Amino acid sequence: MIKLIYFVICLTSLAAHAGVKSVYQSTEVFVNNALDDNQVEVKVLWISVEDKKVIAEIMQHKFNRLRVRYWQKQNETVWILDEIGKEKPITIGVHIKAQAIVNLKVLTFRESRGDEVKHDFFTDQFTAAQLTADNRLSQHIDGITGATLSVRALTKVARLALWLNKKAQIL
Repeated sequence: MIKLIYFVICLTSLAAHAGVKSVYQSTEVFVNNALDDNQVEVKVLWISVEDKKVIAEIMQHKFNRLRVRYWQKQNETVWILDEIGKEKPITIGVHIKAQAIVNLKVLTFRESRGDEVKHDFFTDQFTAAQLTADNRLSQHIDGITGATLSVRALTKVARLALWLNKKAQIL
């Protein structure tokens, strides 16, 4: 009987853990904290076929979106992007000013593990990162044992946001 109860508790725990979704901050709050919302422009960046090729290299998979929404105030932009960790999307906010990351934050985490990437000790590594000529980050990002796929997701999104920001500034 005790084994049956233990089995039911474990099964319930696993089922509950499988549907985990942690919202740490809303898009609206992230944008308002980054930019003065009285002067923010919501814009759309259209993605060309050539852009998709570059994005696919950065993200290491196809990019099927036709456009990306972002927020801009003078030379500052905010990008809200999703990337798959292991199986589910992680929603990440990236604030960029003068072609460098000001703040990168995990807004929503849906995976069952790897959520250590939400902490400031990890995301602070992205501050002041820029994009190099070969679309890499200008600084090294230390990984977290057990959160490798989440670390990769955040690093790819940081690179993508910087690339999209560069493209948006050209237009």
